Amino acid sequence: MHKEKSPIAIRIADLVQGVHEFDFTCKASDFTGWQLAEAGFTRDIQIKAGVDKIDDKVTVAIETYTVGDFTCDRCLAPIARTLSGSLKLYYMYGVSVEEVEEWNAEYRLLDKSADSIDLTGDVCETLLLSLPLKVTCTDNPLCKLYGIDEKNEESHAEEISAWQESLEQLKNKYR
Repeated sequence: MHKEKSPIAIRIADLVQGVHEFDFTCKASDFTGWQLAEAGFTRDIQIKAGVDKIDDKVTVAIETYTVGDFTCDRCLAPIARTLSGSLKLYYMYGVSVEEVEEWNAEYRLLDKSADSIDLTGDVCETLLLSLPLKVTCTDNPLCKLYGIDEKNEESHAEEISAWQESLEQLKNKYR
């Protein structure tokens, strides 16, 4: 049975103790099953992984950088946003399951015979968590909601003054 090759895996069997840096460049299509392209990740995704191996512990610091292509939630203008995320994971060898139950999600167990660490799922989760909740454009002159239009400003000023007058009349009526 052929095992699918992971787009982001670090071979730890050959690593000597110390700090190691790994750089990966991927596309959203490399991550099957995560629908990253539909979420706005259409450009290259840069991943930096810093691995610190000490005795029976491996610490992995993941940093992701990319540019996401979105549309403004208000005017539907195309927007490109720089997205970044980070995650730190701790892997331990030879620790009993009872000890692990009290740990949080960043701690993981490694089998003594493990030869690599697959970071694909963690990178995808970091990318998805870096997505903005609301995307709006404020600097785009083509956005009709934020564009400067003199006619709209004059009518808006008239509406405010008419509104204020009616409020003043209502206030005077109840005095």
